[in-house]
Amino acid sequence: GKSTLVSAVSEIRPLRTEEVMTERSIGVDDTSAVAGKTTTTVAMDFGRITLPNGLVLFVFGTPGQDRFWFMWDELAKGALGAVVLVDTRRLADCFASVDYFERRGVPFIIGVNQFPDSGMHSADQVRDALDVSPDIPVIYCDVRERESAKQVLITLVEHIMRTMSTGRAPAY
Repeated sequence: GKSTLVSAVSEIRPLRTEEVMTERSIGVDDTSAVAGKTTTTVAMDFGRITLPNGLVLFVFGTPGQDRFWFMWDELAKGALGAVVLVDTRRLADCFASVDYFERRGVPFIIGVNQFPDSGMHSADQVRDALDVSPDIPVIYCDVRERESAKQVLITLVEHIMRTMSTGRAPAY
């Protein structure tokens, strides 16, 4: 979903580093909840959005697998905020991302990427399952749709602005 989100919102042709999964990923990447998954991001995805006031947002999609986490510290330098994109069929995969941003005090939101077979869960259920503060926004989305993906980023920017206006980091 991260590569799809970047592609959906970018005003430029996004840089994508998707590669076909090979037999080397067997036992390393768990695809049991997403049987049709045949590719994975091996570095990062990059896109750009220019807002009407001229502010430019750089949007990065990072690989989720542990073996690529060495890149997160570099990509997070200077980041104003983050989206933890959640697939409720694989909720446990999100704990490390939530923990990463909480420990670094980076404002983040939860984007629940909806799939036909993922079931419906309330924002409070998702928040409770991920053990995040009530002030962390939870937004439902279908990142294949540009408007839905844009709303995720709008929610993130609004959350960052609220966080900055209070002069304190949210209570994670």
